[in-house]
Amino acid sequence: MIFLCYPKCTTCQKAKKWLDDNGVQYTLRNIKEENPTVDELKEWYAKSSKELKKFFNTSGLLYKSMELKTKLPEMSEEEKLTLLATDGMLVKRPLLIADDFVLIGFKEAQWAEKLNK
Repeated sequence: MIFLCYPKCTTCQKAKKWLDDNGVQYTLRNIKEENPTVDELKEWYAKSSKELKKFFNTSGLLYKSMELKTKLPEMSEEEKLTLLATDGMLVKRPLLIADDFVLIGFKEAQWAEKLNK
């Protein structure tokens, strides 16, 4: 599994602690240093069964400064994926990517259910 996070994010820190406390094996990836690619985002989006908007960090400063709340509804899926790939800070985090699922954001009960913990 890949655990994408921003180390300074308190929610990411909680998620990492939870993974470690539950003995979950993962590869850590700093989302700010290594942005997801368009191809990765397409794959994760397809696997997630969530709407693409869920992949955006809607509470982030970059999201707000770019006025994406009003721009996203006008954008195509391809434009949204390309935009997400430009800066990891636009992406909702943490992300936990497994072979058969993608978890977006940290909700302990949801993670525990998916990981059988």
